[in-house]
Order: sequence, then C-alpha cells, then structure tokens
Amino acid sequence: MREGAEMAQATQRDKRSVFHRKRKEAAAATPVTQAKAVAKFVRISPRKARSVVNAIRNKEVGEAFQILEFSPKKASRLVYKVLRSAVANAENNFGLNIDSLYVEKAVVDDGPRMKRLWPRGRGRADIQQKRFSHITVVVANREETSNPQE
Repeated sequence: MREGAEMAQATQRDKRSVFHRKRKEAAAATPVTQAKAVAKFVRISPRKARSVVNAIRNKEVGEAFQILEFSPKKASRLVYKVLRSAVANAENNFGLNIDSLYVEKAVVDDGPRMKRLWPRGRGRADIQQKRFSHITVVVANREETSNPQE
C-alpha cells in the first residue's frame, strides 16, 4: 500500500496555476512574427467584402495598400483601415519591420443581421436582411530566403 502512495506522489502533476504560468513563460520566450487586427460589426455584406480581401491575401503589405487605395469599392476603404491597424500593431507592439511584412491571413466572417420589413403589394411584407461583417487581417514577417536563381 505504501508503494502505491509513493508512485502517486511521483507522477503527480503540477497545480493548474503553475502549469499555466509555465505555459505563459514558454509562449513569451518565443519570438512574435505576426500581428493581427479585427474590425467587428462592419456594415457591409460579407460577400461584397470577400472579393476585396481575396485580392490582397498573400501579398506584400505595400502592394496590398496600393490595391486597396485604387479599388473603387466601399469594402476596400474598410479593409484598408484594418490592414493599417494590423501593420501599426506589428510595428508598435511587436517591433516588426514594416518592409518585410506580408498579408498572411485575411478573412471576412458573417456578423449578425438587422431584419427590416419591406412592404409589398396586397398588404404583404418581405424581410430585408442588412448584413454585418467581421474583418480579420493577420500580417506576418516574411522570412528572407535566398533564391537559388540569383
């Protein structure tokens, strides 16, 4: 019986608080290579915003800014703000170099919907849904890998 008690003590796990402290210390020791910005409850249809976001995905940050600046769509202004915020987060919070950043991930998710009544003929009504979006942009450091062609 005594041997079993000694075995239980030897294999006993750390307390939850100790475990989480060790995990946070390990996470803090790893270098940060990406930054994120999110705009929630943006009043644009996700389908319309996705076409703009698809154009900048996996592009260098400078090129993405140019694409958004010269795009005539409303969504491009909104995505431009989120991208600018992500770049500022990378520079100010994590000390990343702006010149080596690229758009690693850009996603537009559905938000809630406002439902409004739209009067129709003969006393009927349709429901008009005004959609919201959540726009997420993640920028990351592009590793300088040497090209064998050069």
